[in-house]
Amino acid sequence: MQKYLTEIRWGIIFTAVMLLWIWAEQLTGLHGRHIAQHATYTNLFAIPAILVYVLALRQKKQRDYNGIMSWKQGMQAGLLITLVVVLLSPAAQWLAHMVISPNYFLNMQAYVVTQGMMTTEQALEYFSLTNYMLQSVIGAAIMGVLTSVIVAFFLRSKG
Repeated sequence: MQKYLTEIRWGIIFTAVMLLWIWAEQLTGLHGRHIAQHATYTNLFAIPAILVYVLALRQKKQRDYNGIMSWKQGMQAGLLITLVVVLLSPAAQWLAHMVISPNYFLNMQAYVVTQGMMTTEQALEYFSLTNYMLQSVIGAAIMGVLTSVIVAFFLRSKG
């Protein structure tokens, strides 16, 4: 377990950063009066998400591998971080939508129905805690693997 402390710590940090992002979205009105812009601005989370992986793998390289890390070692570390994030995702979604922004689903359902993007039934099904928990697990896994592959490639030791 001690061997994986860096990855566990950074998986928790990633989840905390994600929750802070959701809180910032809520505070700026992206879950309410500016909900029409939510889809655009929420994608900017990719910047801090990638930054967390870069910082995590840099720390892993320096602290645990004495400054020399292969692509495979970086990938393994990134995948372990991803596993932690995936495991924490359902709880993070619950916290995000039950505590931080409890009106998000109602507001988004109303918005998409009013705009003619979905029927009421579709909106109720799509914008639900169960669906978001599932999406967060799948999304965290896919994006975590892709980010790990790319970041590990750039941070690997050459030669």
